[in-house]
Amino acid sequence: MINTIIFDLGGVLIDWSPDYVFKTIFDDEKEKQYFFDNVCTPHWNELQDGGRSIAEANETLIKQFPQYKEQILAFYGRWAEMLGGPIEGTVEILKELVANKNLRVLALTNWSAETFPIALERYDFLHTFEGILVSGVEKLKKPDPVFYQLMLDRYNIEGASALFIDDNQRNVDAANEFGLPAVLFESPEKLRVDLSGLGVL
Repeated sequence: MINTIIFDLGGVLIDWSPDYVFKTIFDDEKEKQYFFDNVCTPHWNELQDGGRSIAEANETLIKQFPQYKEQILAFYGRWAEMLGGPIEGTVEILKELVANKNLRVLALTNWSAETFPIALERYDFLHTFEGILVSGVEKLKKPDPVFYQLMLDRYNIEGASALFIDDNQRNVDAANEFGLPAVLFESPEKLRVDLSGLGVL
């Protein structure tokens, strides 16, 4: 019996992509891809999700790639422009779940502590969660099982009675292995089918 739903945010409820900014910076697609593969990489960004400051992140990378200083500074300097808006179909599902008084609805997100306030200010639906754990604040991040355990402990959640939704297969696999049932988010339509099949919607 599922009584708690735990959402990931980026890629599930909020559209986010660095490409929204960098397609306006790089004219050459190959150079842009090189930049993402070698300079502002997903791993580099995840370190900020884990609690490293943006100032330290920029300083470290500029030392390595001084020729890309302007572009590196644009990553967080223009970070708000990377937000593409709410994923409306999932927001509708969220509203339905929140309206169900038999369900607890929370969020567990990998997100920089310095940029998360921008999302909080921009998206009203973020304030409907019972609670949100932000990796950059806790200095822990998915797929670390310690982060999942913190979620359960902080909000007194019974893992077997919860369902976690994430768009990253790595995080879904880690949650399932930890003992927190999880489903992969692929689209709002697929999520609705999954939740209906589990008797949640």
